[in-house]
Amino acid sequence: MNLEQASVLIKKYADKMNDMYGKVVFDEWVILTFAGGKGNLIHYMGPRKEHFQQNFSVDVEELQPRLFSNRYSLGDFEFARYGAGTRFEAFMVIGVGLYLICNNTGASMEGISKDPRWLKAQESFLELTDIFRKDALVI
Repeated sequence: MNLEQASVLIKKYADKMNDMYGKVVFDEWVILTFAGGKGNLIHYMGPRKEHFQQNFSVDVEELQPRLFSNRYSLGDFEFARYGAGTRFEAFMVIGVGLYLICNNTGASMEGISKDPRWLKAQESFLELTDIFRKDALVI
């Protein structure tokens, strides 16, 4: 799939997650790639586009070892339990060398997952991973 198709798809599933959760799960969705140990922004949906790059090195700390491990395949994902505030809560592999960062800039994954509605919202997240397993983003 191309970038426009992926962006529409991500928005659709973000909305589904929010509906199932009853409020916003992740308010920041970012497509990026890594080159030279640096995150390169491809597409951004969220409240802090102008500040995203300057805070990146701190925000990615908890997920960074897993992001750079190269042991993940299309559709694989990982959550950071304690990514509070702007620190990233999750990533998903959506293409070769392409990642979707999912973040709630005001909450942690620990807090999100305490709500029993999180179990239902995960269904949409997993549906999205399956779509990218079958039809990866190509830039």
